[in-house]
Amino acid sequence: MYFIDTHTHLYDEQFAGDADEAVGRAVRAGVTKMILPDIDRSSRKAMFTLADRFRGTLFPCLGLHPTSVGPGWEEEIEEMESMTEEKIQAIGETGLDFYWSREFADEQEKAFERQIRLACRKGLPVIVHSRDATEAVFKVLERCRHLSPVGVFHAFSGSIETYRRLSGYGDWYVGIGGVVTFRKASIAETVRQIPLDRILLETDSPYLTPVPHRGERNESSYIPLIAEKIAVQKGIDIEEVASVTSGNAERLFSI
Repeated sequence: MYFIDTHTHLYDEQFAGDADEAVGRAVRAGVTKMILPDIDRSSRKAMFTLADRFRGTLFPCLGLHPTSVGPGWEEEIEEMESMTEEKIQAIGETGLDFYWSREFADEQEKAFERQIRLACRKGLPVIVHSRDATEAVFKVLERCRHLSPVGVFHAFSGSIETYRRLSGYGDWYVGIGGVVTFRKASIAETVRQIPLDRILLETDSPYLTPVPHRGERNESSYIPLIAEKIAVQKGIDIEEVASVTSGNAERLFSI
């Protein structure tokens, strides 16, 4: 039995000083592969440096996070596009985030669409971040529907109706993380209805730490806690969750 963490920021400053140890703990917990989504140029070097130390275990991506979209965003995208010959597994994380501010909402939509189109040209999946922006995300997906994008909606917390709506806009998986273990979290009920062959496991470390470690720094070694909760919700063995979700991740990210 092995697991794959499809969304972890192990290169984040919160791991300064013990990133290698965190990777080791994850591998010992059975998390044998981890996807590193990109944020922006400020942390990109750290991401690639860490991935180089753990080739075959850590897999980097390229993207511009929506909260990093601001003045000069086009230059950021151009720099990212110039690096797509690097060995990467996906474009992302990209998407829309209107939780903190809508000041650059139009620019976020343009950056999101541009990254979807880049991914489709390169034959890569997209890692989508969506927060307080569901309808705007679907508006962008509608413009890109003819490209048949593939990817994952990271940290999915939507309703079953939102999940079903996704299927009309490409080949999409949903990333389920630590929130599924939170008491009263609606995704814990929704996950019962989402087919296992559409689910990916993720931590989003160092954020969204699962119970019983909530309040601590999250890390990839906690993936089995998420898998266990999904197994309980679906009434199946954790071995089945591990097998199916790991197969999903291997196919989507070609790892």
